[in-house]
Amino acid sequence: MKRLKQSLIDALVQAEIEDVLQTYETALNASDTATVLSVFQSDGVFMAPNSPATVGADAIRAAYDGIFQAISFDTELMVEEVVQVSPDWAFVRTNSRGHVTVIAANQRVPDANHELFIFRKGDDKWKIARYAFASTIPLPK
Repeated sequence: MKRLKQSLIDALVQAEIEDVLQTYETALNASDTATVLSVFQSDGVFMAPNSPATVGADAIRAAYDGIFQAISFDTELMVEEVVQVSPDWAFVRTNSRGHVTVIAANQRVPDANHELFIFRKGDDKWKIARYAFASTIPLPK
């Protein structure tokens, strides 16, 4: 019985976190900085390749505003793994694929990444505490 109860709790946590990721995906595809910020902790950290870490809501807002001025997304996140490591912390491994459009050139190009999200639960809600990603598209030869 205890194992069944834990399985139900695990499934609930996974569903709650996947809902947050769905909100994030929708916001990313809509270039919606306000909604992106709503799924991050106020002291969250965003780590994009070849860039310094972006720490805190104001910096994350500025980063996403800049991203959305430069590119638009048509992408899908696929959850590969959700692991709750304590009552208030979990990590999530995802893959994404789709396209981005470089706005200045009006050029649509393939986009694929693997991502690592660290979630923290506060005020009874799971939010992104840390987020890092890297491209899975091979470099040209």
